Amino acid sequence: MTQTTDPTAVGGPEAEAAAAQRLLTALTSRRACAPVRELIGPSDLAAAYRVQEQLIAGRRADGATVVGRKIGLTSQAVQEQMGVDQPDFGVLLDDMAYGDGEVVPVDRLLQPKAEAEIAFVLKSDLADGDLDVEQVRAAVDYGVPAIEVCDSRIDGWDIAFADTVADNASSGVYVLGTTRKSLDEFSPVDTGMRMLINGEEVSTGDGAACLGDPLNAVAWLARAARDFGEPLRAGQVILSGALGPMRPLAAGDEVTVEISGLGSVTARFSEGSAQ
Repeated sequence: MTQTTDPTAVGGPEAEAAAAQRLLTALTSRRACAPVRELIGPSDLAAAYRVQEQLIAGRRADGATVVGRKIGLTSQAVQEQMGVDQPDFGVLLDDMAYGDGEVVPVDRLLQPKAEAEIAFVLKSDLADGDLDVEQVRAAVDYGVPAIEVCDSRIDGWDIAFADTVADNASSGVYVLGTTRKSLDEFSPVDTGMRMLINGEEVSTGDGAACLGDPLNAVAWLARAARDFGEPLRAGQVILSGALGPMRPLAAGDEVTVEISGLGSVTARFSEGSAQ
């Protein structure tokens, strides 16, 4: 992967501000950009999250509201591919959300890929204590089937760990189903998943594929978010991570995710073209 050969040109507040501006410009112009690792380095986690924070600040300045968080890189295989040993997280904004069956304008996306997830809505804060799985379980109000549409502002998905973290964990949009079930009504780790695009099965998986249990992923996120200074709060939506491989999307596609014990959710993408 391409990096600058001049170490003095990498890192620092000016480089981080330039990286955030590069990503924000790509997002608003709908034109993919060069990797930001050439500005902040390929594996500086702290710098990458600072860039993400600046990116989200720019979105909030434009009127967007934080409504939750997402967890990425929950698959061990993907972590190994990226050369990391932990997930990452991003921020969910109100204008990223779509309802079951709604049409998603494909031209707001650059290089979309769909994955199936369980989304959880919290009924209490996760800010204090051990933030272990049992505390997470008590804080969850309900789960719903979800489609996360990942997207990258980096041209050709040419990403290192710092690129995806800085780029809000490669977030695009998300679609929530209407079936709500409490953790007394279903067991996330025991779910099975199938994802269909235009009626053809393209991905399968299960709850154990997500850090061994989607609740493990939420517990990891709760601790990471607290360390970051922005704990998870009641009412927030948490996308807990992929249950199986993600698949690329094209204009006009219809995606359906079926999760055993929980229900299904469908997203439709407008005709036209991703930029």
